[in-house]
Amino acid sequence: MANIEEKVENLVSKTINDLGYELYDVEYVKEGKDYFLRIYIDSEKGIDLNDCEKVSNIITELLDKEDYIKEQYFLEVSSPGVERILRKDKHLKDNIEKEVQIKLFKPLDGQKQYKGILKDFDKDYITILNNQEIKIDRKNISQIKTVYNW
Repeated sequence: MANIEEKVENLVSKTINDLGYELYDVEYVKEGKDYFLRIYIDSEKGIDLNDCEKVSNIITELLDKEDYIKEQYFLEVSSPGVERILRKDKHLKDNIEKEVQIKLFKPLDGQKQYKGILKDFDKDYITILNNQEIKIDRKNISQIKTVYNW
């Protein structure tokens, strides 16, 4: 599915930028019997429903023309939200020194979830600070997201 995500990202990125937004991420997933193509957009002023509708209307034509996705799917355009999923190195870089929550596939020192300040990362490991420095193998990470303290 990553191949479809990459193709869609390459297809819509310039158009979204030309509209004044940043393409934050593309996600293509199957949930139950349905497929979803989720396009996350961002801007310095934030994202509202009108922004999502504007982008959706423009990129629908591009997606239909290229026809990368053969299955029936639902297109969703939205903001990445306050607590953002960090899937790319750019997302990690933008959140160095910020609080993150990490969920693991397998326990590390008896825990499957960690919170801490994102200190560093490379292709193999993510390092956070939570009373002590914790180095986590990226292959064991199921999700990393920012933490918003309400």
